[in-house]
Amino acid sequence: MRVVVIGGTGHIGTFLVPRLVDVGHAVVSVSRSQRQPYRAHPAWQKVEHVTLDRTVEEAAGTFGQRILDLEPEAVIDLTCYELESARQLVEALTGRVQHFLHCGTIWVHGPAIEVPVTEEQPRRPISDYGRRKAAIEAYLLSEARMNRFPATILHPGHLVGPGWVPLNPTANFNAKIFADLAEGREVRLPNLGRETLHHVHADDVAQAFVRGLANWSTAAGESFHVVSPAALSLAGYAEAVAGWYGQEVKLRFLPWDEWRKTVTEKEAQVTWDHIARSPSCSIEKAKRLLGYQPRYRSLEAIRESLYP
Repeated sequence: MRVVVIGGTGHIGTFLVPRLVDVGHAVVSVSRSQRQPYRAHPAWQKVEHVTLDRTVEEAAGTFGQRILDLEPEAVIDLTCYELESARQLVEALTGRVQHFLHCGTIWVHGPAIEVPVTEEQPRRPISDYGRRKAAIEAYLLSEARMNRFPATILHPGHLVGPGWVPLNPTANFNAKIFADLAEGREVRLPNLGRETLHHVHADDVAQAFVRGLANWSTAAGESFHVVSPAALSLAGYAEAVAGWYGQEVKLRFLPWDEWRKTVTEKEAQVTWDHIARSPSCSIEKAKRLLGYQPRYRSLEAIRESLYP
């Protein structure tokens, strides 16, 4: 099958494109620049590369047609963040492709009522990003049900993998936290450190896209969570990282209003965005319908990010 991957040299694409080539697909990687993937692989020599500035083309109303001109049988969109972007592709590709796979996010969910969160639970996003991605999901599923557009949505968790700084045990991206744990220094956590994070290795996300493509008859018109087998608590995450270095974890727990004063405003906002959701998502649907079997548990994926 001829597969066009939009955002092919990004973090997910780095692992996805070689997987697609390895199972026999002809792959066209579309990116806005000639950047190299995060990890080299011999399969890239068999890939057709197309440089296309999505923002410019969408402003001109030509992006959908430019993708259609590549003659895809399937399209995987890893870089869609606006409803109008999705609409342009759907209008151009309806009746012209066998399968369309969109990269969503577990941020379409807000705070959970029941955990693990399933795909059937109502969408209650609490951020602009989550609301935009939820609107795209709703639109694609509506097009699938009303007009038979063959859309599948995969919702990754917090991406990790080589070349990517992991979301840390304080739920932000300050890499110093890992050094503090490695050296046995005290780390301060908000509240009681029982909020959760749900990571996923980019290669497991890539696996899910390949399996979605292979199981299009059951995947079309559906959404799937793509995360590790289990979420991590902040405190448990910190304890595990300290243990990698032979250290006994030293934690201090502070009420949120006190803790936020110990970090920058940006770090506090990132942390709040994550712990306010405390995601813990089910992958049973993806396992049942797609055969999704994540290779990495959360801590394994994080460790490979730190020690590629």
